[in-house]
Amino acid sequence: MATFELKLPKMGESVAEATLTNWLKEVGDTIEADEAVLEIATDKVDSEVPSEVDGVLVEKLFEVDDVIQVGQTIAIIEIEGEASATQTTEASETEMSAPEAKSVAAVQDTVSTAKETTQTVIEITDDRFYSPLVKNMAKEEGISQTELDGISGTGKDGRVTKNDMLAYLENRTSVPDSAQEAPKAEPKTVVEAKSPATAKAAPAKTAAPVSVNGGDEIIEMSRMGKLIAHHMVNSVQTSAHVQSFIEADVTNIWNWRKRVKNDFAKREGENLTFTPIFMEAVAKALKDFPMMNIALDGDRIIKRKNINLGMAAALPDGNLIVPVIKNADQLNLVGMSKAVNDLAGRARTNALKPDEIQGGTYTVTNVGTFGSIMGTPIINQPQVGILALGAIRKVPAVIETPDGDFIGIRYKMFLSHSYDHRVVNGALGGQFVKAVADYLEAWDLKREI
Repeated sequence: MATFELKLPKMGESVAEATLTNWLKEVGDTIEADEAVLEIATDKVDSEVPSEVDGVLVEKLFEVDDVIQVGQTIAIIEIEGEASATQTTEASETEMSAPEAKSVAAVQDTVSTAKETTQTVIEITDDRFYSPLVKNMAKEEGISQTELDGISGTGKDGRVTKNDMLAYLENRTSVPDSAQEAPKAEPKTVVEAKSPATAKAAPAKTAAPVSVNGGDEIIEMSRMGKLIAHHMVNSVQTSAHVQSFIEADVTNIWNWRKRVKNDFAKREGENLTFTPIFMEAVAKALKDFPMMNIALDGDRIIKRKNINLGMAAALPDGNLIVPVIKNADQLNLVGMSKAVNDLAGRARTNALKPDEIQGGTYTVTNVGTFGSIMGTPIINQPQVGILALGAIRKVPAVIETPDGDFIGIRYKMFLSHSYDHRVVNGALGGQFVKAVADYLEAWDLKREI
């Protein structure tokens, strides 16, 4: 018999680890391909990890509440194969040949290494689940087990989220006596004191805002914030960013949506927003300009077959997540609307699956949501372009007609296209965003949905 190593898959951009929340299979259980073996949780999504093969679970390398790094082996599955592959744990050492014994030793080494690299987490004796981030915040703030159990959770199944912790810490006026007991780890000091006065004023803990010099505050970045910051800096250092801007007249779209949105809501049970209309135009433009739907790997250009549109969304806690609409060019407007509403809704409730936030080939971000008329977005690596949608504004404009020009009120918006000048020249970058604008301006007022 041979063995297969079940590893923690990539969980999307900026996610490097996950917490094992539940084993769905026990040692000795038969597993089918694509059948879930365990459940994991990250700061962004909760999900199941399926098996890629048929076989029998013979070894668990982690326990519930252990933190697992992306790419680490979680379990060993016995599969059908040549006898020369890794031997099953049921085989007796006395019956093993030298090569077989070496194979078993290799598996045992993998088990030992995985257990040694497991991160230490705060002991939680209650049945209630806490993410690594929440545990670390409780640890650094000296929050006792009893105090932590008393915090109301707004996450899935009543779980305590980062926002719950921040809200609790903001309203926490004093540390309970139970929290004065010796902590499990020394608190970290972020600010180095420059004078005796500063040393007296600066507290040791830094997860909550720290007041210095009588007014300024020092706020420690969240773990997710640090990862996003690293991702953004890496993109700027990697790609030669350049921008092209164009203004699009979306009056027809504005009037058309106003005409059909109520009927659409009655028929489909959800709202028709502008986003799916814009995404449809971007998908069409990518089909016209396939060299915008590429990725750069060193000196090699990867031309993507599928058009998978990333839809950047700001979460209530300030973090950014980019759910992906797969094969966007194959969706009609109804399908695109359902996909946009579904992904946006589940992004806000932390219910996205790992495969729904990866695999994007081009990204769109709506800066107009916050009132900005244009922006210069940072490329989402390893993609080569990202489009920012500005706010729709009612402005006076010159309208050309066969009878002459006149001034009228039109609905307009700016499209800001950032692209990687290493592989996308100004002509391609400008033509692409012009094509998007053309599709928007050519909207048929008589179109049915």
